[in-house]
Amino acid sequence: MVTFFNEGNHVFFYTSLKRGLTLAIFLAFATVQASQILIPMDADGQEDHLKAYGITFWVLQQNTKVKWLLNYRGGAFMLPDREQFRRECQIRGVSFEVLSDGAAAGILNEISSPGRNQDAVVLEKAPKIAVYSPKGNQPWDDAVTMVLTYAEIPYDVVYDEEVLGDELLLYDWLHLHHEDFTGQFGKFYGAYRTAPWYIEDKRNAEDRAAALGYDKVSEEKLAVALKIRDYVIGGGFMFAMCSATDSFDIALAAEGVDICEPMFDGDPSDAGYQNKIDFNKTFAFTNFLLERNPNAYEFSSIDMTAKRPTVQRETDYFTLMEFSAKWDPVPTMLCQNHTALVKGFMGQTTSYDPATIKPTVLVLAENKVNGEARYIHGIKGKGFFTFYGGHDPEDYQHRVGDPKTELELHPTSPGYRLILNNVLFPAARKKKQKT
Repeated sequence: MVTFFNEGNHVFFYTSLKRGLTLAIFLAFATVQASQILIPMDADGQEDHLKAYGITFWVLQQNTKVKWLLNYRGGAFMLPDREQFRRECQIRGVSFEVLSDGAAAGILNEISSPGRNQDAVVLEKAPKIAVYSPKGNQPWDDAVTMVLTYAEIPYDVVYDEEVLGDELLLYDWLHLHHEDFTGQFGKFYGAYRTAPWYIEDKRNAEDRAAALGYDKVSEEKLAVALKIRDYVIGGGFMFAMCSATDSFDIALAAEGVDICEPMFDGDPSDAGYQNKIDFNKTFAFTNFLLERNPNAYEFSSIDMTAKRPTVQRETDYFTLMEFSAKWDPVPTMLCQNHTALVKGFMGQTTSYDPATIKPTVLVLAENKVNGEARYIHGIKGKGFFTFYGGHDPEDYQHRVGDPKTELELHPTSPGYRLILNNVLFPAARKKKQKT
């Protein structure tokens, strides 16, 4: 005997196997009645939020569209019910629910109500992903490569040679590893100039610049930054964290101006270089002051790491902004989470001073107590960029030589979810702009 009953939006089956009833009959009946899989993303409904993104990406790779249910159960995903999709969820430990046609239609109808701040966005195609990172770096050197690996989302590693060779045109989405685009070698000089790894990294960077035809590392990194700028303007999606955010904008603003002291490039910086930088060339930041001290582990006044002495680890949280899912789907997608309050984490560039953010840039999350922006987004030409302050969402104060984060211990990390929102964002069907 097989009975079924409705509870909420779901259809549950109960089977009592007696003489003449086979499990095959039950499965056939269930297949007829259930046609959608819901991958919940709320706090109670999902065992592994990070791998759930990997499942969604994998389904897109199977040429199957997915609905991203914005603000519904933490940003749930809805996909066609297929045995291979169920099996993959089970293998990866991702929680899922099977819905009948009627139940799925009911959810979509509920979401479409004008009175609800929810929407269903169609994800159409898995984006091709590139990570700008030194070839020798391990996946755990960077939060993005770490979470992509954990979520089982494929990516290619590119660096200066590939960028300057115009290979970014092959990719939909680019992540910038915590890089220094100013040619000051990460501003590690003050603390680590005698460390073997610093000496080797500096030598490698100088050799690479020379091999690519540049006299200075700063000139070569500027050329890379300009290629990335053009990639975004042409329609690419760029995501950056930590020092890759502000150093990228600084490099663009300082085009044609020497801001490097002799220990970095062998000659003096330009006199009065602060007054020569052009804020019109940047993506996100303006009216910032450059840090002139070569011994200081800081690039400019953009970063608020040194301006947060009263922020304690136990109370360091930032708040995600709420946007209209139906009218502002892009920032809504980028903020999908199972909590609006995310624990903070530090980096060389931890957060952004709001006074240095251009008015055209959207603040997605802020630490209200300290008055700092943590997560920002903007449009450049035909493309988009997102900057996320901090180094590792589950390593509060990452230091050189610290052990890697084990994401198996943080499968529901809200901080890491923000990274993966950006990975899926390019897959969304773009609505036509009103004219």
